[in-house]
Amino acid sequence: MNTYRLERHLSKSLGENKMAKRVRKLTAESLRRMIQQEARKLQKESSDPFAAGVEKIEKVSAEEVDADEIAGSLEKDIDYIKALKIHEKRLTDKLKKIQEAKNLLSRRISRNI
Repeated sequence: MNTYRLERHLSKSLGENKMAKRVRKLTAESLRRMIQQEARKLQKESSDPFAAGVEKIEKVSAEEVDADEIAGSLEKDIDYIKALKIHEKRLTDKLKKIQEAKNLLSRRISRNI
């Protein structure tokens, strides 16, 4: 069964009438237009009150966060940095071994030539 027949069969079995929406090709121009629209939406939803168009910034209420909430996230970030340092050390050790093997092989090849 080709895809058109399969889609038609499925739509009939689900009780749907003809395809409700028409599938459009995604061209470079349409993709560019969609990205620009989404960028405009994001700019309107910006957290910067001045960019959002608020004229009197003094009247904007700031979201206050307790210090203990930030401390927990800072602690997690520090732990993650420590884990990354350990991982980096392992990778640098492996890289040194690879470079030594590469140098050894290049010397062996140059001697045999």
